[in-house]
Amino acid sequence: MSQARLSPGVVPGRLSSEELAANFADVAPLMDDHEARIAADRCYFCHDAPCVTACPTSIDIPLFIRQIATGTPDAAAMTILHANILGGMCARVCPTENLCEGSCVRMDAEQQPVEIGALQRYATDGLMAQDGHPFRRAEPTGKWIAVVGAGPAGLAAAHRLAAKGHDVVIFEAREKPGGLNEYGIASYKAVDGFAQSEVQWLLEIGGIELRHGQRLGREITLEGLRAEYDAVFLGMGLSGVNALRTDGEDKDHVTDAVSFIRDLRQASDLTALPIGRDVVVIGGGMTAVDAAVQAKLLGAENSTIVYRRGRDRMSASRHEQEHATSSGVRIICNAAPVAIHGNGSVAEMEFCYTQDGPDGLTDTGERFRLKADQVFRAIGQQLADEPQGLKLTGGKIAVTASGRTSLPDVWAGGDCATGGDDLTVTAVAEGRDAAEDIDARLTGRPVEIPG
Repeated sequence: MSQARLSPGVVPGRLSSEELAANFADVAPLMDDHEARIAADRCYFCHDAPCVTACPTSIDIPLFIRQIATGTPDAAAMTILHANILGGMCARVCPTENLCEGSCVRMDAEQQPVEIGALQRYATDGLMAQDGHPFRRAEPTGKWIAVVGAGPAGLAAAHRLAAKGHDVVIFEAREKPGGLNEYGIASYKAVDGFAQSEVQWLLEIGGIELRHGQRLGREITLEGLRAEYDAVFLGMGLSGVNALRTDGEDKDHVTDAVSFIRDLRQASDLTALPIGRDVVVIGGGMTAVDAAVQAKLLGAENSTIVYRRGRDRMSASRHEQEHATSSGVRIICNAAPVAIHGNGSVAEMEFCYTQDGPDGLTDTGERFRLKADQVFRAIGQQLADEPQGLKLTGGKIAVTASGRTSLPDVWAGGDCATGGDDLTVTAVAEGRDAAEDIDARLTGRPVEIPG
């Protein structure tokens, strides 16, 4: 978008390059050896550890922390990566306060869990910085598997299948692999191109071919893939964006938050990225928080999240909510958009206060307006192109626990399938488990899944 078409309130260069570099620095820098040993010593190494149960990939957390405590961080990394091949990214973006750390027994007495996420990053970053790939492929099986989507689910499936000796072709619609990790998370959570570094490291196992510009329903079809490959795994995520269905939604500078985050993640010069003075984000999840916080970091004077239900109903974790408010973001709850006002471009948003009761969400009749020159929708996504011949449930591909779809040679996982929850770690678990089931179906070998 050229600057000539920007409204007076939406302009690039609100902050200097030095200010932006400081704002978008690593939000949780890597532990050093001393810090890691001290953090590891706080673990009780529980036998029936609730942190393991809380982890979607069932990493043996007490084991890997003990390995760090005893001075063998590379062994700790292998413990993590055997269960979660994207353990490096998950250490950065997982809502650990809701998962492993939220279940830590230290929380009961001290309200201060073992720093599991930081310890996981310490171990995996150290191993990945070394030459060579730590996993080796099994003997070739002669089987070929198609994977649609190079996001967390597809990458996890591809790596596990390649390790089993199968040949894998990943079909990716975009220019870069990584999916949500590359295009959908806040820049300060994964700095220095980590998402791409992790993908390139993962591909070093061999046996995986990556083809770009391949979108299901356009360049490739499910029918064609089924005819050519021994099995198909679908992990293309959700690319359709839900609309507000509000009067005035077609005005300039009303767009979806995922596009804003994508553009920011791909920008080579943040001073060239336009941002408004008064930014309003509609939604209550991680995407809403990431968009609102980054708008503030880009120089927005006011950044406000508006969510239709109470704060306790927001899918963004309490930690993320607190991070937003500490970054200067205002959170307004129990309010829903009614109309978007402005002459061509958005100037104000009108909201109604809501009440969440036994009969669902109701309009209280009270109204208020917020000044807004830029509005981001963060109210969920949907399948853009529904795969033909597959059973759907709730707008997603219906799958069993192992990722089997209604077609015998097609599996699915991640956000495009039932059970997906917009978390990298869940997508990894589903891709891994589907790969194990595919291997078992093709070779008769037993499934090898942690937990």
